[in-house]
Amino acid sequence: MKMKTYIAGPIDANNYLIWDESTKEAILIDCSDYCEDILNDVEKENLNVKYILLTHGHFDHVMGVNAMKRTLNAQVVLHKNDSVLVENINEFGNIFLGLPQLEIPQVDFYVKEGDVLQFGNEEVRVIYTPGHTEGGVCYKIGDKLFCGDTLFRGSYGRTDLFGGDFDKIKASLNDIILKLDDNIVAYPGHGDETTIKYEKVYNDIMR
Repeated sequence: MKMKTYIAGPIDANNYLIWDESTKEAILIDCSDYCEDILNDVEKENLNVKYILLTHGHFDHVMGVNAMKRTLNAQVVLHKNDSVLVENINEFGNIFLGLPQLEIPQVDFYVKEGDVLQFGNEEVRVIYTPGHTEGGVCYKIGDKLFCGDTLFRGSYGRTDLFGGDFDKIKASLNDIILKLDDNIVAYPGHGDETTIKYEKVYNDIMR
């Protein structure tokens, strides 16, 4: 499995392109902008992007969904509890950045806790982690965890926005993520990667 990180969009969100080298099937995790660099690498590697997997519905992670979906012919995936955020992307975008009117992202199907998706020879396990939003999820692929804004290096996602809940994010981090193997590398929606082992030591909410 290979992967590449792209920082894009108005709040520098991480987008992750991951592919199976043998089959050339790929996924894109989060889609914060129409990113030419991603498209160039898809063409260069001759990839077939099967899914655009959204960790949550905040505007800064979904702004590129429709344009990328049309170009890549990929299916867009979200947890149903965040459909309200996607459907009201313009309201939330205007509140924070005064963004122009955006096309409401089109979601093809919803996932829930325990669902398993496949691309090539790789499996993606869906882990439901509400708290930053009501429909936040992480995607686990082998020893990699793509955690959106649930977990940051030494910190965690804010809970003062619509759908946020501190008690829920604390439970998600301590009852679910903290119990994962120490060697798992976590790739957040913003900022640098981390490990479960590091967070056990340095993240106040997880001690």
